[in-house]
Amino acid sequence: MYGWMGKILRIDLTEHSYEIEDLDEDLAKEYMGGRGLATKILYDEIDPEIDAFDPDNKMIFATGPLTGTGAIGSSRFVVVTKSPLGNIGNGNAGGAFGPEIKFAGYDVIILEGKSPDPIYLWIEDDKIEFKPAEDLWGKTAHETEDQIKSQLAEESWKKRGVHVACIGPAGENLVKVAAIIVDKHNAAA
Repeated sequence: MYGWMGKILRIDLTEHSYEIEDLDEDLAKEYMGGRGLATKILYDEIDPEIDAFDPDNKMIFATGPLTGTGAIGSSRFVVVTKSPLGNIGNGNAGGAFGPEIKFAGYDVIILEGKSPDPIYLWIEDDKIEFKPAEDLWGKTAHETEDQIKSQLAEESWKKRGVHVACIGPAGENLVKVAAIIVDKHNAAA
């Protein structure tokens, strides 16, 4: 499957568990690109009448077949979910986060459920960790990124660097137009 890693990482935030699924090759071909693929997954997996803040809603991070290559625009990824403004919401961002999803071995990351406590995910290839984030709650996205990078400073990722997609107080307070801030200088909104 040229351009695809062939894997979906499904994260259950409620149970703090995950599973790795195979990406259906026909689905990837039919809905080529991260936005099409993520939208199809969302369409198939949620009730269209669901409230955007319901734990049964999903947030889908997806890359396209060119993500992580040298092609123009290949650093982008998309986030698709049921929007609090109605219908499907999608935003995309550039930077190194999208390619790092691909380099970790995934085309799609699906977040589902709701954690009982604030957490963040640490994804390093096939190593997935649910880390406590109570100390990050209330911080700006920039402060959150700095603190996460500081906490992970001694770990093995240093070869490639840490890339962070996070929310700040607007997301924590469920502001309907909150954005996901990526590596301080990009936003998926």
